[in-house]
Amino acid sequence: MIIIQTPLRISLFGGGTDFETFYQQHGGCVLSTAIDKYIFVTIKKRFDDKLRVGYTRTEMVDRVDEIEHELIREALKTTGISSGVEITTMGDIPSAGSGLGSSSTVTVGALHAMHTYQGQIVPADVLAKQACHIEIDILKKPIGVQDQYIVAQGGLRFLEFKTDGRVESAKLSVSEDTLRNLNDNLMLFYTGFPRSSASILAEQKTKIVDNSMILQEIKGIAQEARREIENGDLDEIGKMLHRSWQLKKKLAKKISNGQIDDLYQSARKAGALGGKISGAGGGGFLLLYCPYKYHAAVRESLKELKELPFRFENDGSKVIFNYRR
Repeated sequence: MIIIQTPLRISLFGGGTDFETFYQQHGGCVLSTAIDKYIFVTIKKRFDDKLRVGYTRTEMVDRVDEIEHELIREALKTTGISSGVEITTMGDIPSAGSGLGSSSTVTVGALHAMHTYQGQIVPADVLAKQACHIEIDILKKPIGVQDQYIVAQGGLRFLEFKTDGRVESAKLSVSEDTLRNLNDNLMLFYTGFPRSSASILAEQKTKIVDNSMILQEIKGIAQEARREIENGDLDEIGKMLHRSWQLKKKLAKKISNGQIDDLYQSARKAGALGGKISGAGGGGFLLLYCPYKYHAAVRESLKELKELPFRFENDGSKVIFNYRR
């Protein structure tokens, strides 16, 4: 039995610049962090040759091609496992439509579990590359390449996407006090609104050329945000989140809506300096930057929403249990 723990993530700045169509022309970058909410993937040997996959439903099949869970199916193909295993996935939060990178977290975690099952130690960047290949190249999902790297590597990171396809990753150079204060000033609320990230991202992807100037401005804010955090000027982060959110809403029609706008304005009136919908937009989790002294007022203004307390997670995907008989 092997258990892999892979963190979910919050993308702070730069989302949209990690699409290949954009970064191949202009280069892209994001500022993102892993958080202490996880997806767990388990794998164990079966007595027979069947394949059993457990998630919100259970599949029992004879061949890999028969598996309907596309991320698990393609991870099995990538790692060359064809029979005789049981695989399960379990998450700390409902994964559908959360905006916290759950699909990439499952893919990275599944690959990590399968490689470990075969006795292979695979670097985090290789797990991320394989996950990108599965999600983008094989399954043709309209997503970028940021989530796979941050959940594989962990930490608060600045990821750069080069025009030649390379991804450079660096942890921010900040003190523990700055990191703790930044974390303390971020709040996360579940909107409960249904969303389809695929449709939003598909529209965003088709408009990348038209939105090039907006994306370059979003990229510039991400670079500026890195400098502000490393300099310890944290309240500027709230203001930049606000600027970036106003730009992001221009990238596709359904990134925001009247209900989200009302919630966001209520939080701003109560003391939040800025924020955004995490992930593609349209629903899921609302991230806010709010000085600690205004937290109670913001909670009151959003009392109909469930808050998700979180801390930054320094580790990426890792083995937390490995028992072999």
